[in-house]
Amino acid sequence: MKRVAILSNSALGLYSFRRELIERLVQEGNEVVIFAPDEEKKDYFKNMGCQYKEISIERRGINPLSDVKLLMAYYREIRNTKPDVVLTYTIKPNIYGGLVCSLLGVPYISNITGLGSALENRGWLRLLTMFLYKLSLRKARCVFFQNKENQRFFLENIFSDVHNRLIPGSGVNLDHYQVLEYPHGDEIHFLFIGRILKEKGIDLYLEAAEHLKSKYSNTFFHVLGACDEKYCAILKDKESKGIIHYHGRQNDVREFHKISHCTIHPSYYPEGMSNVLLESAACGRPVITTNRNGCREVVDDGVNGYLVQPRDAKDLIEKIERFLQLDFEEKRKMGLMGRVKVEQQFDRNIVIQSYMEEINAIFN
Repeated sequence: MKRVAILSNSALGLYSFRRELIERLVQEGNEVVIFAPDEEKKDYFKNMGCQYKEISIERRGINPLSDVKLLMAYYREIRNTKPDVVLTYTIKPNIYGGLVCSLLGVPYISNITGLGSALENRGWLRLLTMFLYKLSLRKARCVFFQNKENQRFFLENIFSDVHNRLIPGSGVNLDHYQVLEYPHGDEIHFLFIGRILKEKGIDLYLEAAEHLKSKYSNTFFHVLGACDEKYCAILKDKESKGIIHYHGRQNDVREFHKISHCTIHPSYYPEGMSNVLLESAACGRPVITTNRNGCREVVDDGVNGYLVQPRDAKDLIEKIERFLQLDFEEKRKMGLMGRVKVEQQFDRNIVIQSYMEEINAIFN
């Protein structure tokens, strides 16, 4: 039996995208210890048999005091827990957890879930982040990447001699996200799913919705996700005018995929691989998304959806109109082709198997 520690900035993220891996680790007789913030899903992991140790993380920005506290908390807990291997996810656990594991001589495996704005934008923060990554990943047993562009960036700028692998994002649970019947009727419903942030393309979506709603009265534009404070009033105004329907954050988006004809994801956020797109395609829904890494991998343009240029509302509107011109059977087949693609390339079992291979390699 091995003791496996998992470092994450979110229990909800672990539940949504890693729980099948954690279940596999527990089923194989490993002792699993999770270090993550105090969140609602912690009891799920406790009931599974995991230990859950609460560690607070400021997910965005750099606050030297809070980051030093996080580093010390990781050092204290990892030293006391004495794990056989540590799995880290997202930037701060990757960096500060990696530094601690390197210092204590504990084997660790890191997952680059996206570059994030710190590496995407030039400036002192990018240089600092690159320096910290160089220190924290140099002794990693494996670094997983979720898209080729992220992998290339690290190999060219941060390390060239650390064992690394490309995996299909977090993958998608094909049993949980099953093909849903495609909706009949004259109404066409679109979904925007994600945090309501500028970088996720919400402004582009709202502009497209306003333009198209006035032109096609049978279109309906839905927004699902936690609202960034500055957008609350904007969404309320758009909803009062009948342009969108805002549903807040939803625990089960499948209920909305049932009524949806297409997911629109005009994000230019530097993410590893869009789970929104994977889940939508798995449900048999066409997707319209940005031609950039983390999004384009899920779409064969014109086959299971359309690609649009980043930050280009005009192109987004044109692609939505192109979708509207398709007949029912063409839309339905486009969604089914997305399901075929995720079955072949993005099954979460591929990710789980990759992890098990790397964990086993440490002890063999």
